[in-house]
Amino acid sequence: MKLLLLLGSNSKAVPFMVLMLVFTGMVEQGQGSTCHNTFLTALVQLIPCRAAVTPFSRIPPSDTCCNAIKTLGQPCLCILVNGPPITGVDRNMARQLPQKCSANFEPCDAMK
Repeated sequence: MKLLLLLGSNSKAVPFMVLMLVFTGMVEQGQGSTCHNTFLTALVQLIPCRAAVTPFSRIPPSDTCCNAIKTLGQPCLCILVNGPPITGVDRNMARQLPQKCSANFEPCDAMK
């Protein structure tokens, strides 16, 4: 109720806030380790990997991409690849990033 009072009942920010809360909740779910980033923050960290996960891309992940994968960690990567669809991202290619980057992660399918 206080949030609505602060934003105003006709504010366009309310649906955005609800969406962000949903994404935040999705990122915080997990088994064992958890992701401590919001969905959007995790997604932004993987911008260097965009060329490697574009559908039908033959471009290998760059060193910058691999560093981002290792920094982000398996729980956050799995939330991204198992979460809502991301336009322009081939999920199967994204799931292969840890292997291609020699990151010692369990496969994201094992997290389900």
